[in-house]
Amino acid sequence: MKKLLITGIFGLLLVTSVQAGDHVMAATKSAEQKSKDSTPAVLELSLKDAQDYAVAQNRSLKNASLAVQEAYAQRWQTIAAMLPQVDGSYSYSNYLGYSATLAMMGNDVKINMPNVGALGVTASIGLNGQGIVGVLLNNLAIDMKKIALEQSESQLRGSVMSSYVSVLALQSISALLDSSLVNIQGLEQITQNAVNAGAAEQTAADQIRVRVNTLKNSINSQKRNIELATNSLKVQLDVPVETQLVLTEQLENVLSPERVLTLLGENFAIENNLNYQLLQKQTELAKRNVAMAGWAYGPTVSLGYNYSNQQYYGEGGMRMTPPNTVQVSVRMPLWSSGKRAAALVEKKIAYEEAKNTLSETTANLEIQYSQLCFNLTNAYETYMNEKDNIEVAQRVFASATNKFKYGASSNMELTNASNDLINAQSSYVQAILSLVNAQVELEKFLNN
Repeated sequence: MKKLLITGIFGLLLVTSVQAGDHVMAATKSAEQKSKDSTPAVLELSLKDAQDYAVAQNRSLKNASLAVQEAYAQRWQTIAAMLPQVDGSYSYSNYLGYSATLAMMGNDVKINMPNVGALGVTASIGLNGQGIVGVLLNNLAIDMKKIALEQSESQLRGSVMSSYVSVLALQSISALLDSSLVNIQGLEQITQNAVNAGAAEQTAADQIRVRVNTLKNSINSQKRNIELATNSLKVQLDVPVETQLVLTEQLENVLSPERVLTLLGENFAIENNLNYQLLQKQTELAKRNVAMAGWAYGPTVSLGYNYSNQQYYGEGGMRMTPPNTVQVSVRMPLWSSGKRAAALVEKKIAYEEAKNTLSETTANLEIQYSQLCFNLTNAYETYMNEKDNIEVAQRVFASATNKFKYGASSNMELTNASNDLINAQSSYVQAILSLVNAQVELEKFLNN
């Protein structure tokens, strides 16, 4: 019967556990589905709106935020371990009428064993140096988790900006190519009419048709690139693929020369750099670990109080346990065959390594800052040149189109102008992406 009872209880607990797990999974799926369903069909976003939306939705950032809360919980566990701990207990014993027999002076004396209930309360507290240092280590862990969260958020905002600007740049180029296609298609029709009237050769019309097809291929390629960049942005925003994104910013507003010049004019404060802050905390952590290992030689002081009360139900019974007991103890480690000494040496070596890494990184960050400023300056100058180039290429193409329309230019001149425009737009997009990436990298480095 006992085996059947235990088996039944175990089976009931197993079924309950499985059902609870199913309910948790169902609740999680329901929450995720609700989040997806609450996403608007059309999202109109400025750059800042897109960055804020991505930060609010990103699961990795949520995990990083939970890691900070987890570090706080771990710190409280360390603190609570040094605070008074109180435990209570109650037990009941039934001896089923048993009587003990004692031989006294040749006679057997029976002693009844009454049922007994025992109430106990134990309070204790223990203090040592390692516990105090442990709290300081937990504080450092919290700071490091916060820095990691800030790094992740900065990285996400930079990625969203790159994708956002990519979509704007590709849309701008696509609009430019669309207008160029309309113009050259008009020339194709005019030339074909001239061929039909016998005023031009078919070769001229065929060459223009090649230009038309080339522009169409370039436009289709740009549309695929826009779709790819938009999907990348949707992934960062964590929205369904069917969500329509409407970007409200203008490309000229996002690529602000004033912002670039402001970044280049800022003074580098190394203490604001997140990588430097993290290395500082790691160095301090290594130092605290030395103190932790040193306190392994320290004493542990413990104070305890115990209350015990026994209640007998029936005749007999002897109270042998005092109701109140206080214990004070001091434990001092004496010999560990060199284990604690080796641990202390190990932590000291790790601390020296951390200091060397911090010093090396400090020197390298100055060089890295100079390189990032150079990259941004170069990218900005390239962007301005390519912006001017595409404007010139567009004017040349428009001029060649008009001249060809009135017979003042050759087919070769039109072809060259078309090729120059396509090449200019490709270089322009690349210059925009390089500028944005250089700006994002410097902003992350300066923690702006």
